[in-house]
Amino acid sequence: MQQSGASTAGGTILNSLRKPEYTGENRCIPCTATNLAIAAVLTAGAFVLWAPAALGVAAVSLAMIYFRGYLVPGTPEFTKRYFPDWLLRLFDKEAKPQFDGGAFDIESSLMEAGVLVETPDGVDVELTPTFAAAWGERMSLVAARDADIHELAALLGVEEDRLAITEHGKDSFIAWVDGNWLAQWESRAAFVADMAAAKELEARYESWHDMPMMFRSELLGGLRLFVEECPTCGGPVDFGQQVVQSCCRSYDVIAASCQECGARLFETEFDADALEPEQA
Repeated sequence: MQQSGASTAGGTILNSLRKPEYTGENRCIPCTATNLAIAAVLTAGAFVLWAPAALGVAAVSLAMIYFRGYLVPGTPEFTKRYFPDWLLRLFDKEAKPQFDGGAFDIESSLMEAGVLVETPDGVDVELTPTFAAAWGERMSLVAARDADIHELAALLGVEEDRLAITEHGKDSFIAWVDGNWLAQWESRAAFVADMAAAKELEARYESWHDMPMMFRSELLGGLRLFVEECPTCGGPVDFGQQVVQSCCRSYDVIAASCQECGARLFETEFDADALEPEQA
């Protein structure tokens, strides 16, 4: 069936007005209610000024709300920012809860994500077999790709051209954003472990996207304690106590390092004296 030119033009105009991200199944009920109320006020005002214009104002307003999801630009952000939680709950649009950093615990979070489980004897925790396999496979993929900037940009949500990475031997892997220091890993192996784990946690941990980067970093760093094979060379990873020398002092650390390439996967300073038994 052929359509007239006027009909085709009308359909084109209507299609250009459509905003599928705000209509149909994606329609926000609080936004629609707010805009209907605004349309009613505008229609009433038009009726007071000139009654015949009220019909046109009402028709245009309803058409805009139907096809675009809103009449006033910026309505979605307006409702999220200014509507109280109790009102959003009435529309089944409860505000997203803020991440509770005070209740954050690395082990509990990883267990909640299905990444860690208790050992059979109940005295320790270990990786779940499914996560261990998926993480290991992804580490191999990340390590083999020459795309460190791409992986980091995906984690941070930052444009790749704003990032830079510098590597100093096996002891320092540093990320920069806009020329400023951003983060540092013990080695590229540690970086690879974190980028791979971030991808897996994103798919498994419901709170991942709500979590500030500081807590994500702690979660990823804690997970590195469970790496058994070096992500970059495949050598065995040894975990133990070591003494580190700096320019002015020596200090004890608990560290995990590859026994073949020497890459450090994890390091944290601790007080060795606190581990000594008290004398009676």
